[in-house]
Amino acid sequence: MSRFVLENRAARRVFLDRHALSETPQGAASGLDLLDLIKRLGFVQVDSINTVARAHDLILFSRRPRYRQKALKRLYEKDTALFEHWTHDAAIIPVDYYHWWHLRRRRDAERLRKRWKAGRREGFEAQFQTVLDQIRAEGPLTSSDVGADEKRGSGGWWDWHPSKTALEYLWRSGALHVVGRNGFQKRYDLTERCLEQHLCHDANMPDHDETVDWLCRAALDRLGFATHGEIAAFWAHITPAEAKLWTDTALARGEILQIDVIGVDGRTRPAFAFPQLPEDPALQTQPTGRLRILSPFDPALRDRKRAERLFGFEYRIEIFVPEARRRYGYYVFPILEGDRIVARVDMKAHRDNGNLHVRALWPEPKIRWTKSRAQSFEAELLRITRLAGVDEVTFADDWLRLEPM
Repeated sequence: MSRFVLENRAARRVFLDRHALSETPQGAASGLDLLDLIKRLGFVQVDSINTVARAHDLILFSRRPRYRQKALKRLYEKDTALFEHWTHDAAIIPVDYYHWWHLRRRRDAERLRKRWKAGRREGFEAQFQTVLDQIRAEGPLTSSDVGADEKRGSGGWWDWHPSKTALEYLWRSGALHVVGRNGFQKRYDLTERCLEQHLCHDANMPDHDETVDWLCRAALDRLGFATHGEIAAFWAHITPAEAKLWTDTALARGEILQIDVIGVDGRTRPAFAFPQLPEDPALQTQPTGRLRILSPFDPALRDRKRAERLFGFEYRIEIFVPEARRRYGYYVFPILEGDRIVARVDMKAHRDNGNLHVRALWPEPKIRWTKSRAQSFEAELLRITRLAGVDEVTFADDWLRLEPM
């Protein structure tokens, strides 16, 4: 029996559907509706850069333009429906998934102790009990509230004082829980005071095999199709070898199938999918033509190589590249239209002046920047001003670029 072949356009449709980018961006964006969206995505990456809006806010806004930052804050801090931990990076995650992070917390406890003892300020382990006792007595604290007699540095991770390192370690390994943020500074409390008791004890946690099974199934469901390496990378809790063992076992049981996916360059790449994929409605669903601006950390673009294979979109964030060597700009936003990435834009919200300033826009190769497309772009910019907290949009004189800088 021949393998199912997923043509490139169909692959893009499935992928966009799984990332909630196929349907028209509309609908309620608070409470349970917002929580359902985050569950659909799996998690939302948290990032401190606020060039236009923070990554988590733009990720949610691009799918629900009625979204406002206070809705996520309420869901996270007041309703306690979300928790913060790590996937490939810091992320906000539905609290329903908390017990599936037991393996990650246990592995972080082992890995970080070794790494931080070797590479960070000595003495953080000696501060564990002191930090826990202080939080128990005083309630939720930030890193600036602990280690008052310790030397303070620049604030970079390489110069954390021992008590700050202890806070982070106790959070990553499970004794502490992040209950919110002051600005972008985390507030930590005792996990036992924040969560239901059955979530706080190792005896109630799923075992290794149960966890791997859930992680792999949940990843494949949100990716639509994937290699074992891509499955492992989705939550970033398990190794490619563990994901490969799962795909081998699930394939032998008939729980998944192996397919061939055609890239934008015509090349074929094997992947795994659930047996229902050949009948998936997304295969025939034309994504909305509504133009929208995505965060560089959007889950649909997080795997840069996958985005390049499916969409022909090569993207490298250049925040750490010296200005003179940047090809585009410090923080450049991809622009999605239908099932294509059509352009990228360098822009910044100047809140002191009340404007969103577009410095440059580069259409992708073979994309014409038509009058209709320009109007759609300007309409999206006006929508984003509400999220960015500014009133108007301004453009540099030479903002439309036909070639990279």
